[in-house]
Amino acid sequence: MTQPPPSEISGSTPHQELIGGAYLRNAWYVAAWSDDIGDGRLVARTIMDEPIVLYRKADGKVAAIEDRCAHRFAPLSMGKIVGGDRIQCAYHGLEFDGSGACVRNPHGTRNIPSRARVKSYPAIEKHKAIWIWMGDKPADAGKVPDFSVLDNVPEVYTTKRDSITIRANYQLIIDNLLDLSHTSYLHDGILGNADTVESDITVEQDGDDVVVARHATNSAPPGMFAQFWPNHPPRVDKFTKMRWMAPSTLRLVTGICKMSAPQETGTGYHAIHMLTPENERSTLYHFTAVRFGVMTSDDNVNRDLQKKVAEMRRFAFAEQDAPMIEAQQRMIESATEPLDPLILAIDVGPVRYKRILGKMLEAEQR
Repeated sequence: MTQPPPSEISGSTPHQELIGGAYLRNAWYVAAWSDDIGDGRLVARTIMDEPIVLYRKADGKVAAIEDRCAHRFAPLSMGKIVGGDRIQCAYHGLEFDGSGACVRNPHGTRNIPSRARVKSYPAIEKHKAIWIWMGDKPADAGKVPDFSVLDNVPEVYTTKRDSITIRANYQLIIDNLLDLSHTSYLHDGILGNADTVESDITVEQDGDDVVVARHATNSAPPGMFAQFWPNHPPRVDKFTKMRWMAPSTLRLVTGICKMSAPQETGTGYHAIHMLTPENERSTLYHFTAVRFGVMTSDDNVNRDLQKKVAEMRRFAFAEQDAPMIEAQQRMIESATEPLDPLILAIDVGPVRYKRILGKMLEAEQR
């Protein structure tokens, strides 16, 4: 294992399990997969404690406005789309357009009060996802994280675009994803095994991104990857590289190759992790994966693998990661005195990203 320098572990600033109570607002977050926002459908979300409703307008673009009518605060998501571009409140029929303005009051003189509007949010569609900007600065489309690996790829090589809710702070999930060592224990037999415990770990900073890489040699292929390679060698190199992009999206490349061979000669997948804080104790988690170095040519085999990989990844996240992370959240909340977690060599990635995120939050709050 590559040991990080002592300053990365101890540091002059105490490492805290969570950077308390703040969100980086001037950034893009995934509100939904593109497929989730269908014609005529209202999709309710809570993002950073704010109720939001998303819908697709007649021109195909997605609008996002506050999910709380200005009249009696009924959820607009309980209403319906009328005229192609407006939401009609189910309670008293007020209609709001994609800018959040009330454009129709069916009552009395039909006068529209100046206060009859709700908040609106910039939203764009990119990389098969709907991204929303929660801050007060102008939305910068150039700051959408790079998930171009999802674009223009054969459908059969891409797993289901899925999502779950984890009842924990989003930072605990980032900690989990940047801690590549846990796969040998929590995901034993699926994403890791006993052979992958002893691995070389490196941590790099690329601009504001943090990249954690883990390489295990002379390993039996973990179960998921063995399926990708018919007649695979009995011993392989296992490689994993996770990139954190502020504030809360991660892109992973992982796979196996012949021992001492270049990684690009092997097979594996790019894994997409998009975390959106609902509140301090709940996170909406979107995920999918795209295979690379495909060694199976039969379409029926590939469709079977597509289904299996989606099911195995959902099992790993929903049945293995989520219960552990949610238990962490409960343990942190139940503490009766300040917590000071033990920091190991495997924690240098989480320590590094927290420092970067902390500086970003501090700068934004100023």
